[in-house]
Amino acid sequence: MTPSPILGRFRHGYVAPAALLVAGLLYAPFVWTAYLSLTRYDGLEPPAWIGLQNFAELFDDPALLTSTRNTLIWVAGTMVLPVGLGLLVAVLSYDIRGGAWYRVPFMLPYALSGAGLAMVWSPVLSHDGIANLLLGVDTAFLQDAPANTFAMLLVWTWQQLGVNTLLFVVGLQSIPKEPIEAARLDGASGWRLFRHVIWPLMRPLTAVVVGLALVAGLKTFDIVWVLTQGGPGRNSETLAVTMYKETFVASDYGYGSAVAVMLTVVTGLASYLYLRRQVTAT
Repeated sequence: MTPSPILGRFRHGYVAPAALLVAGLLYAPFVWTAYLSLTRYDGLEPPAWIGLQNFAELFDDPALLTSTRNTLIWVAGTMVLPVGLGLLVAVLSYDIRGGAWYRVPFMLPYALSGAGLAMVWSPVLSHDGIANLLLGVDTAFLQDAPANTFAMLLVWTWQQLGVNTLLFVVGLQSIPKEPIEAARLDGASGWRLFRHVIWPLMRPLTAVVVGLALVAGLKTFDIVWVLTQGGPGRNSETLAVTMYKETFVASDYGYGSAVAVMLTVVTGLASYLYLRRQVTAT
């Protein structure tokens, strides 16, 4: 069917409102944040231009190393635990009778917000909490670094496991039956069938799931803030928590904007490199 010449002539006009909306809601705030990162601004007095001084102070700040370390732990953990366990649950429950009901308990935590999830787990992980009582130990799950980051990562896994399972089940349902049946006729089963047939066919979906986990790990904030507020001291801060504390707690909007710009650049660069690698591989 040949496109209408009228539609072709005005196609940019149809796209323009959405493009302007995206520019206004996403790009304009980033430009303003980038400008503030080059100023000294407390939210009261007019911004004072100081150039790259905020970035120089940022890279000399010992807390940046801690925040970066914790953020990298979150990135690695979110790409391994929720994704890996989600794939495992999906495969084990996919081709069995009543498998959907087995997946329901994993889906329920996803209905909670990150802050709500943290409130549920706070009395469990506290020093005199339920976990210590049940295990008969005296462990400060949220006090010692990096153990507190790993504890919060397990909480995040509990929430995200269900949605990753659901995504992988959708991927399994989209796989054509013919290659699997042919592989079974050739004697493939179990791990060999999964590794050489099912897993390659699920690669496009896996790339999406891992990419979402990558971005989620880089911008982790709500669970950390509610459970520890980046403490004790600053030993469980992520880059997103550092950005929030410097901006809205310390009222140093210029320095906080510098952290925000760095986090945005890191997230964008990591996403670009990952997606480029996936596209090249396919």
